[in-house]
Amino acid sequence: MDYCDLTDEEVELFAEHEHIPQEIAGPMACSLVQTDEGVKMICSCLSDLVSDAMTQGAIDKAEHVLHVYAEFRSAHPV
Repeated sequence: MDYCDLTDEEVELFAEHEHIPQEIAGPMACSLVQTDEGVKMICSCLSDLVSDAMTQGAIDKAEHVLHVYAEFRSAHPV
């Protein structure tokens, strides 16, 4: 992950959304972040996780994902 422009939290959340191990999610997300379409896909994943957390009443989780999402958007504007 040292060569990738993603945080561990971003990769963790991507893995959670895609229901895949982090070891697979890392290279996948690193590849996606290289294109605008890939960045949009990761944004969609993070947005879905916020919605899911809100639906489940997991406000702390939603706030955490929103924070990660905001940092991702700041680092990867489209």
